[in-house]
Amino acid sequence: MATLAVEFTTSRMLQTVYGTSNIVWANVIGLVLLFLTLGYFLGGRLADRYPQPRLFYSLVALAGFSSVFFLLLTSVILRQAASALASVHVGAVVSSLVAVVLALAAPVTLLGCISPFAIRLGVRTVAEAGRVSGRIYAISTWGSLLGTYLPVLLTIPEAGSRLTAVIFGGVLLLMGLGGLWQSSPRLGLAGLLLPALLGPFVAAWTAGQIKEYPGQVFETESAYNYIQVIREEDCNYLLLNEGQAYHSFYCESGRVPRISVWSIMLAAPYFNEPAAVGGGPVQNLAVIGLAAGTIPKQFTQVFGPIPIDGIELDPEIVAAGRTYFALNEPNINVIVGDGRYELNQLDGRYDVITLDAYKVPYIPWHLTTREFFEEVKVHLSERGALAINVGRVPNDRRLVEAVTATLLTVFPTVHTIDVPGSLNSILVATVRPTAAGNVAANLALLPAGTDPLLVVAVQTAANNLVPTVASEVVFTDERAPVETMIDSIVIRFLLEEGPESLPSIGG
Repeated sequence: MATLAVEFTTSRMLQTVYGTSNIVWANVIGLVLLFLTLGYFLGGRLADRYPQPRLFYSLVALAGFSSVFFLLLTSVILRQAASALASVHVGAVVSSLVAVVLALAAPVTLLGCISPFAIRLGVRTVAEAGRVSGRIYAISTWGSLLGTYLPVLLTIPEAGSRLTAVIFGGVLLLMGLGGLWQSSPRLGLAGLLLPALLGPFVAAWTAGQIKEYPGQVFETESAYNYIQVIREEDCNYLLLNEGQAYHSFYCESGRVPRISVWSIMLAAPYFNEPAAVGGGPVQNLAVIGLAAGTIPKQFTQVFGPIPIDGIELDPEIVAAGRTYFALNEPNINVIVGDGRYELNQLDGRYDVITLDAYKVPYIPWHLTTREFFEEVKVHLSERGALAINVGRVPNDRRLVEAVTATLLTVFPTVHTIDVPGSLNSILVATVRPTAAGNVAANLALLPAGTDPLLVVAVQTAANNLVPTVASEVVFTDERAPVETMIDSIVIRFLLEEGPESLPSIGG
């Protein structure tokens, strides 16, 4: 239980700085397996040489102590790494990762020592070896289930990653001390020094914020994300996990400080023929990836209180949106759940559907497939348009081109807009065959008094259209190598451009 809890807690801590990529997860799992292997080897040797319960319980107590101490130390290291990442101080970020690796070595290796030692103490004759080892493996697997679900579903969302380390490490420490007291009261009494030593570190290292960014007004950990709200001047910005991109913003009085990915999505219906746009381009909207509500708020500002269904996976993000982003318009119906599932529970047909469900650097694979886009098309009106935010890097548009190819198996036309000053492209797929020139034509027909935000958004879209290129890769529910492609893009970008090319916060 403690081993899996350590693994999940470590991954959550790393997520706040290094993100949630497959590469990060592979490193966490690989390092845990490496140190467990070392622990199994050492534990087996110790058990054969010194098969004594007091040594076994000493290892249990030390494993619990080190799990708390080194995971809290990891949180301190990562707090410094977060500040370094915000200013793109690559050397500090890399050295912090090395420090985390070293910090993990002690607790995980000690945890690995316990299982072979337990089997050695439990087996008294060869005849009972199978029964005893089977029972220990069964209990161990049951503990693994608890260590998998309790941190993710209960302790991390409710208490945070640092207190989760204290809870699971503390339970292990108490179990070890209890066993020591039974096997050797003198050692058990001496073992009380461990929690006494640990107390000051727990008090010091669980206090304060997980990250300490200038202007930070809120942070929390949900079952899905580490969530931050940063305030700059009169605007609040939503950051998730490693915080290398804003996921929503809200400024007092509803002003929009700059044209962003979400603003350009306002132009999606203007790819239709001018005759189809006439009479009101958007009567309703569905948003997959609501975040704190920037997209529906801008659509409401421009098109009025049209009915909007907004789908967001993480309820804690919605709660932050209510508190810090004024997500309270009565026309916005917030739905908490998976984007694909919840869309298919809706009966309406929409003039526009937007998709912005990135968990940097990934877009969920099941929201990129031909079958999903067929489901989206069913929910679009005859003049409907789908707008998707897709990431890219300089000189590598593989993901954009693969999503384009997939869209073209369902929709007759796809348009590509490169968002200026970013590594994002907006793909607009239309139900009807459309032409890129429609955007400029509709821009010229906008009536006097049109909201300036809409004018600039449509103008930006028209000025940043690029040729639509489709690759030979088509994503399907059967095969959608989205993560593999993104991993390759990220690695190639880092090798060719270097980590210094990563954008800083807000870049």
